[in-house]
Amino acid sequence: MAEAVGFIGLGIMGRPMAENLMEAGYELVVHNRSPEKAEELAKEGNATAADSPREVAEACDTVITMLPDSPDVEAVVAGEGGVLEGIRDGALLVDMSTISPVVTEELAAKVREKGASMLDAPVSGGDVGAIEGALSIMVGGTEEDFERARPLFDVMGKVATHVGPTGAGQVVKACNQIVVALNIEAVSEALVLGSKAGVAPEKVVEALSGGLAGSAVMEAKKEKFFSHDFEPGFRIELHHKDLGIALAAGREYGVALPVTAIVDQMLEASKAKGRGDRDHSALLTLLEEAAQHEIGEGG
Repeated sequence: MAEAVGFIGLGIMGRPMAENLMEAGYELVVHNRSPEKAEELAKEGNATAADSPREVAEACDTVITMLPDSPDVEAVVAGEGGVLEGIRDGALLVDMSTISPVVTEELAAKVREKGASMLDAPVSGGDVGAIEGALSIMVGGTEEDFERARPLFDVMGKVATHVGPTGAGQVVKACNQIVVALNIEAVSEALVLGSKAGVAPEKVVEALSGGLAGSAVMEAKKEKFFSHDFEPGFRIELHHKDLGIALAAGREYGVALPVTAIVDQMLEASKAKGRGDRDHSALLTLLEEAAQHEIGEGG
């Protein structure tokens, strides 16, 4: 039996990631803000529900967090009843959330003060990648800690890349979110233009996929575009949060991100229309409304 691993955050991404670790033989100690999710996972076997992040840390040498935003990670790690209150000497905290690099560095310093270490290891691949254990994992921290966590990454992901020191994982994830957001917006523009001009959206995607315009984003999201079923794999409100992180990083490092800023505002507009809980591919609907055309009409 492999060592016990703590896992905090059992949402759309966290639960399948935890389940993959369980299937690989890891015994988990799990916690979630909504305790019923932890209890449900414990019933599947090979997992124990804990009442607090502190209890998770007290029971495990490695603790993984998968949470929505910087304040959530700060509360779970450094808040009352948090990981830092129970973390073992020499333990490893692996934060797989997407949060601010600045917050990451602050938390890592607090972890080191407790005699432990931290990796920032945000992921890309959405809910499908989490379910299939095919995530791309971008890891900041020491090489030694990266190698220590690699067996876990190999279960949850297809590719794990050590990209640099603490905070570098979050910087690279911000870069990833720029590319994904701009791809979704570009594919949406192409689909609305092609469809309103009379070409079937499926034919647009088929033609574009065979050339330089083809992308993993288009392949992964095409069925959502076609069906307008925007049940979230990754919510608009979370991608908007991520672009905020990217824009803040651009300001800190003196890098202009003009098109990122435009798409950020398009996501803001989508939230204002009540679509923040929809999949980020629902950005398509904003362009459809501007063109007064839903793709597939007359195509």
